[in-house]
Amino acid sequence: MQVCGASTSHSPPIAHGEKQDLGLSLFEALGYVDDQLFVFYDHESRRVEPRTPWVSGRTSSQMWLQLSQSLKGWDHMFTVDFWTIMENHNHSKESHTLQVILGCKMQEDNSTEGFWKYGYDGQDHLEFCPDTLDWRAAEPRAWPTKLEWERHKIRARQNRAYLERDCPVQLQQLLELGRGVFDRPVPPLVKVTHHVTSSVTTLRCRALNYYPQNITMKWLKDRQPMDAKEVEPKDVLPNGDGTYQGWITLTVPPGEEQRYTCQVEHPGLDQPLLAFWEPSPSRTLVIGVISVIAVFVIILFIGILFIILRKRQTSRGVMGHYVLAERE
Repeated sequence: MQVCGASTSHSPPIAHGEKQDLGLSLFEALGYVDDQLFVFYDHESRRVEPRTPWVSGRTSSQMWLQLSQSLKGWDHMFTVDFWTIMENHNHSKESHTLQVILGCKMQEDNSTEGFWKYGYDGQDHLEFCPDTLDWRAAEPRAWPTKLEWERHKIRARQNRAYLERDCPVQLQQLLELGRGVFDRPVPPLVKVTHHVTSSVTTLRCRALNYYPQNITMKWLKDRQPMDAKEVEPKDVLPNGDGTYQGWITLTVPPGEEQRYTCQVEHPGLDQPLLAFWEPSPSRTLVIGVISVIAVFVIILFIGILFIILRKRQTSRGVMGHYVLAERE
């Protein structure tokens, strides 16, 4: 969930509240710019913590203080919203979850668009409409809360002011702080590996440590694109340092691995990158190399021994000459 957002897809915090059986409400918020986590807050510590190097040195700035105040205010506001929604569902004892995602997106023409959505127990629930200052119900059970909130026009205007004024300002400040991070793509390191289990031969194409997240990976057979049905879906995961890794796998007939190529396209690459599986040297070749080295060492050793023996024989000949010489 996002609580203060951003985008070219930039977005700051995600609010998440959970009410446990003991009546204790837990709240935490995560803030993102694009897909990079930059701030974390939780109710227990009531501390706002930077989560990326380009923000850590600015925790005394006015922008950071305003963001901290917003997160602490949302802690209280979303807890009240949580209890309101629970009461309107006649829920009181069970554990439930409220998720809130809010923020703003910056378009290519520098215009912004805000968003503010609630999810309840994993389902879409309510969405704020800043143009009309009302709420759109995603399910019939959301109607009581929708009607109750729409009676409070002051809060609706405050929501719109945040989405249209405060969030874009914060977003622009964050983009300035992260300059060089969000506009500098990091190309992927691509490798194809080979796996054999029972009678199944699988090729796995891995793209490592790249940024941004968007990437295209596909298999080619004899340098021609394959039918999507033959290729397993692509998986993409964050590395935790702002970069990503992704992979696709393909089952191939044994002995035909060289017919398949992995093609990768990414903003950090000037042109599509092609990678294929390269088998390691065979065991026979390795043994052959070791044998050649062994023979060379033996020949070298024999050569040294021959030279040493020859010198000794020469020395003995000279010594014999002196021993056998007659005295005058």
